Parts: sequence; structure tokens; C-alpha cells
Amino acid sequence: MSDNGQPLFEVKNLKVAIDGNEILRGVDLTIHAGEIHAIMGRNGSGKSTMANVVMGHPAYEVLEGSVKYKGEDVLDLNTDERARMGMFLAFQYPLAIPGVTVAKFLHSALKARAEGADLPVREFRVNLNKAMDLLGVDSSFGSRYVNDGFSGGEKKRLEILQMFMLEPTLCILDETDSGLDIDALKTVAEGINALRSEKRAMLLITHYQRMLNYVKPDVVHVMMDGRIVRTGGIELAEALEEKGYEWIEQELFHDTDAAAAAADATATAAEAAQA
Repeated sequence: MSDNGQPLFEVKNLKVAIDGNEILRGVDLTIHAGEIHAIMGRNGSGKSTMANVVMGHPAYEVLEGSVKYKGEDVLDLNTDERARMGMFLAFQYPLAIPGVTVAKFLHSALKARAEGADLPVREFRVNLNKAMDLLGVDSSFGSRYVNDGFSGGEKKRLEILQMFMLEPTLCILDETDSGLDIDALKTVAEGINALRSEKRAMLLITHYQRMLNYVKPDVVHVMMDGRIVRTGGIELAEALEEKGYEWIEQELFHDTDAAAAAADATATAAEAAQA
């Protein structure tokens, strides 16, 4: 938590639509520096939509709510402006950029963040080699074209490598565990854990608990139908792994039905009192 108690990242009543269809229906989320949060949920629940909206994807229409980073509402900022502030999104499906090497891509990204300030190539190369060693990637990785012909594990390693080099203070990882075998998952998780810091917050978006076996979150949220409907600790993720999502749906529907029945009973009593 920051010294003044202010959240590093805060989402309030976020409602979002695409092509006229409302996807996020009032998301509330607060993350302090030093915390790792996980959002779990089925396909179509709104997890990736929230990640894309937070980083300024132009296809989505924000209907209501706010997204604050370091106390500033960023919804009116362009994606590159948010990135320069220290926000980062690791993509679920990273795109290939043929003709642009990994080293050139990362060097250009660092220069852009520094707004043209000098970035010595020698210093950059030393830092890049250290980061690649930690992630267990070959030194030739830097001379390959970005994600061109990469395996699923290599693509995800490159996302984590970007985090190492850019050192963002808010890291959003959108299903970084998808498509990874157990060895690649462990390597990626080691990279994520190495980036844990009292000054940095992370948001892990995932379907399954297996990533959380290696990266332990402080808080776990469940998203359904565009809302966060449950929040707890790692035990919540373990319950989802054991029982799936049906039990939460049943509890929600039961609560909704009970509330509707109570409202009907109150209305009936009021009508009787007036008769």
C-alpha cells in the first residue's frame, strides 16, 4: 500500500459497450501498490474487455465510470500516454511484427517512454541480456523478429521480457498462462515473481488456478456477466478449481430469486394494508 493510502489503480462503476452491446455492467476494483490481484471467470465474462478498456482500446465505448491510475482518471488519455505513465498490458494473443527485431522493438519502446532522451546502446544491451538470462531465453532472441514464428511459450516470454525492460508500475497480464506447457508456465511465473515489488501492482486475468499455483495473489476476484461478483483470497481460486463456477451462479440466482420474492411479499403487504 502506498504511504498515503491512495490506491495505485482504481476502477469505479465501469460500464462499457461494443457495437451497442453492454459488456461491462458496473465493475469496481481497487489495487494498492505491492498487491497482486487475480480475476477469474469463464469466456465472455468481460475479463479481457476490462483489460483492453483500461489500456485505451478504441473499439470500446465507455458508458459510465472511471479508471484511475495514481489518482488520475486515464479514460481520456491515449494508449501511449497511459503506457508512458507506467501502465502495461501483456496480451493474450501477441501480434507478430515481421522485420522488427526484439532488440530494436524494446529499444524503441524505452526511447519513446523517455521522450527522446539518450539511451546508450551498450547499457541497453547489458540490461537486455540480464533479463533474457533470467527468463531462460537464448541470446539470439533479441535478433529475431517480434513474435514472428514464435511458439506460444516464446510469445509469453517476450511479454514478460517487455515488463522487465519497461519496468511498469501497473502490470495487467491477460491470460498469460493460456497455451503454455508446464515448463513454460513455470518460467513465466518465475519472471512475474521476480517483478514483485512494493511499488508495483499486478492484475492477473485467468480461467484456471494453475497459474496461481506459482504466482500467489493477495486477492482473487470472480467476474460474471460483466461484474465482479465474488472477492476472496487464494481459497476462492481453490474452490473454483474444485467445484467450477456453477456454485457461484447458483448462489447468485438464489439470492436474486429470494430478493425478488421478498420484494413481491412487501408489495403484497402494502397493497393489503391500503385495502
